[in-house]
Amino acid sequence: MRSIRSGFARSAGSQLSPSRRDSPRRSRTTVSDPSDDQPIPDAEWRTIIENIPLVSVDLVVRYDGGILLGKRENEPAKGEWFVPGGTVLKNERLTEAVHRVADEELGCTVEIVESLGVFEHFYDTSELSGIDSKHYVANGFVVRPTSEPTVSDDQHDGLRVVSEPYPELHRYVERYLQMIDG
Repeated sequence: MRSIRSGFARSAGSQLSPSRRDSPRRSRTTVSDPSDDQPIPDAEWRTIIENIPLVSVDLVVRYDGGILLGKRENEPAKGEWFVPGGTVLKNERLTEAVHRVADEELGCTVEIVESLGVFEHFYDTSELSGIDSKHYVANGFVVRPTSEPTVSDDQHDGLRVVSEPYPELHRYVERYLQMIDG
């Protein structure tokens, strides 16, 4: 599996198994050549984060009567309960990215229910020392798992299902929930 720092994102509700896949940390690559699994060099990644918004997909996962969130292990939004998400790879369609992120972060397959549209996410932190911001152009999708989700990469410390009334959550998660609940 390949990703570019894929990532995102527990309240009262059911908890899922914290099992992880036995695989190394995902690399930052493109899907233009499946045999090319080389990460973007750190210096180039730093330049990208300092200067360019990242295109990403966020998955609003309808599961077990609520919405599935992951507790972020990495910046931005470290320690927050957030929707799973990740950066779109070069030459990857948004819908392909949705399925890849579901597999990488949740170890499951999903059905896309609807697109929520495009959102701008601005953070005052990043995973890189000395870079104090990160900008995403996030494409939100409501999805439904077609297999059992688990914590399957190094992006989440655990998974949790939240339902109404929702607990206090990150403002970007709250925005998604407002859109789907109406």
